[in-house]
Amino acid sequence: MKQYTYALLFIVLLLGCTPPHHPKNPNYGIEKPSVKYQPNKKNLGKMVKQLQGSPYVWAEEGPSQFDCSGFTYYMYGSMGINIPRVARHQARVGKRVSPKDLRYGDLIFFATSKKSNRKITHVGMYLGDGWFTHASTIKHEVIYSNLFTSSYYKNKLRVCRRYLPENTSRTAKASTPVWKRTKSAEVITKPSIIATIQQPEIPKKGSSAKKAIVIQAPIEEIEQTHTSGNYYIQVGSFIGNPKNTLINKIRRQGFNHKIIKFPKGDKQISKLLIGAYVTQAEATSALKKVKISIQKDAFIAEIR
Repeated sequence: MKQYTYALLFIVLLLGCTPPHHPKNPNYGIEKPSVKYQPNKKNLGKMVKQLQGSPYVWAEEGPSQFDCSGFTYYMYGSMGINIPRVARHQARVGKRVSPKDLRYGDLIFFATSKKSNRKITHVGMYLGDGWFTHASTIKHEVIYSNLFTSSYYKNKLRVCRRYLPENTSRTAKASTPVWKRTKSAEVITKPSIIATIQQPEIPKKGSSAKKAIVIQAPIEEIEQTHTSGNYYIQVGSFIGNPKNTLINKIRRQGFNHKIIKFPKGDKQISKLLIGAYVTQAEATSALKKVKISIQKDAFIAEIR
């Protein structure tokens, strides 16, 4: 009985330490961040790495939890660049830029409401080669997403703004603007990404789809052999790199695979995925074989 009481008390304390995504009494007072950095791309990169995985909490602007516009407000405020606190107001100031001219540090604004396809309701910060970072209301934390692989975000994008001084960032264009790509050419195939904040090296037109492309960007993604679709089979999550024996086993079974790497604390986490698949039904069908021949604990993951 005593053990049951202690266990129940532990669960209550644990839940009490978890911030609710939408507090009953949000703190709408705006806490201006202290200026810690010079306004440049390198310092933005430091904050991007430090804040990944921070919890999403409505009406918060840091330093440890954020809503989407609080996240961008905090990063720019920490460099002494004052921007409005709310996404729809942030979208009205700064230099307006075209999506094809996006650079590292530009803010990208989305209309995600079902009631209006014009009202700005979400914001993220562009990182290059389609990647952006944002406080997600779906994952309830600060995450990376990609405009190239997500038709949802691409279709919801409305405004792009630049606040960073022009001499601190370099252009990060794709060879063909993502907004003009056909459905079959919506993503860059098989990138191998190194976690440094530099200008991406973009694949040349007509290059072989089987040739690995080295792209430098602030998130790692390697051995992506096929990227049409949002459904994957997650084989495992590892500290460091998955073993080559497991990757070779996946190849022998005829599957495409992809490894996504991201920092968590002082460790590097790698997620080993099989796919992608266009529909959940296709992923479910493949999962049966994966469980039998590769990993019995595998499961379907949707990445948007």
